[in-house]
Amino acid sequence: MTKPVKKNPVHACLDRLMIQENELIFAGRTMQELADLAGQTPFYAYSEKLMTERVQELRRAMPDFVHLHYAIKANPHPAVVQHFATLVDGLDVASGGELRVALASGMRPASISFAGPGKQREELHAAVEAGIVINMESHREMHLISELGTELGKRPKVAIRVNPDFELKASGMRMGGGPKQFGIDAELVPEVLRQLPELGLDFQGFHVFSGSQNLRPEAICEAQTLTIELATKLSKAAPGPIRMLNIGGGFGIPYFPGEDYLDLKPIADNLERLRPAIENAMPEAEVIIELGRYLVGEAGIYVCQIIDHKVSRGETFLIADGGLHHHLAASGNFGQVIRKNYPVVIGNRVRASGAGAGAASVVGPLCTPLDLLADKMPLAHGEVGDMVTVLQSGAYGYTASPHLFLSQPMPVEICV
Repeated sequence: MTKPVKKNPVHACLDRLMIQENELIFAGRTMQELADLAGQTPFYAYSEKLMTERVQELRRAMPDFVHLHYAIKANPHPAVVQHFATLVDGLDVASGGELRVALASGMRPASISFAGPGKQREELHAAVEAGIVINMESHREMHLISELGTELGKRPKVAIRVNPDFELKASGMRMGGGPKQFGIDAELVPEVLRQLPELGLDFQGFHVFSGSQNLRPEAICEAQTLTIELATKLSKAAPGPIRMLNIGGGFGIPYFPGEDYLDLKPIADNLERLRPAIENAMPEAEVIIELGRYLVGEAGIYVCQIIDHKVSRGETFLIADGGLHHHLAASGNFGQVIRKNYPVVIGNRVRASGAGAGAASVVGPLCTPLDLLADKMPLAHGEVGDMVTVLQSGAYGYTASPHLFLSQPMPVEICV
């Protein structure tokens, strides 16, 4: 079942959680209990239950021929990755560090793939040695992988990451179409395919990732249809059967006012319509949807504590012990053109933050006006000692933030 459409993302998030005596309950614990478990504030907490439920929802919604991969870059916390390794069909990494986490998770190497435009020789050496699939993104990389295969006495498993001639419309971040550092331009792929047999590479298939954080099913359907058409065309020049076809992801989650949950049914129906074309042109292909934010974004919260409450010329400021150095995305400095508030509540007194509550801004301890977690939200009831809770914080939080800025203390992460 897909989630019902919601107009208020704070309420939509709370629908997946529990309120008990005006306290937010996350993973069966209050904010204070989580803080005790973490040993401090600020902290991130990730719910294994919510991760499991999201994967189960996708399994029920998607056609049975679709394989699910978790993109570790969304949240590489080892406990999170280990949990997903028990739920999904594969893992996708973007660095040698993520590769080590993936291999330690217990996922079989053949179900791990490695993408990224600037892979170092040491990273590629580790990838070839481990036997994972490397998504090649340039001619230089292709030849380097071939050299490493010869050195190690192995036949490296490779796929071609294709920079398509289309993009995922209305996506938060466009990863394909036009000039891009990602992948090999589609028109150059046939020549690359012709070179593969002489380089001793074990060709697996294609990886096409055109965009991320999209809430429009029609845009995702269009991109997936165009991806299948492109892969079908390119497969005619392939030196062997297509065994892997990663069609990317792009599934978004709602963060801001006016955003709705993504309706999965049109996407599933479209994939079902594409099944005959895939089976006809690429009968051996394992079709993969690669998701990160969609799987883990709603399964995490960031919690910091109010250490001061002040009024400046009529405006209320709640000064917390955490801020943009821990959660860059919530501050609006991680790709937002116009800053919008993440869903933020006073976690130990949630219902008091509803309609009619006075406005306040939550700011951090840094010496910059950019250190803003909530801008004039109904949070003025917050007091010193209360727990500011930022929802939708499971993806691109801890590791996407400048922890060393102004030498402030580090947050911790817990998986419950």
